Amino acid sequence: MGRRTRGQIEAAISKAVVQFEVEQMGRGPADVRTYVIGDAIFVRLKGMLTPAERQLAQTEEGRTLIKDHRRELVEASRPALQAAIEEITGSKVISLFTDISTETGERIIVLTMADDASKWLA
Repeated sequence: MGRRTRGQIEAAISKAVVQFEVEQMGRGPADVRTYVIGDAIFVRLKGMLTPAERQLAQTEEGRTLIKDHRRELVEASRPALQAAIEEITGSKVISLFTDISTETGERIIVLTMADDASKWLA
């Protein structure tokens, strides 16, 4: 595959993350934005909580359950997400970090890559 522009890479990553969320959680975000900066990729997803999770988020125990459950789901399916990102960028994923806000329903995914983006961007 030829080298692609930053916008093309960011759009492809956004699409892959939405597909991952739909396959793993049964629904995608209301909005997704991806930013490639140096050797890092930042993905911001909005509208991630289900109606049941919004109800659970009313208590501290519920917020903890949501965060733990989402973290476990990502860990269990992490190889699939990493493979999709590596295919898009042509660079190895070194680390993947994620968290979800039970207040706003936003999720952040941060990936650190083996190579600086200048090596895989046009």
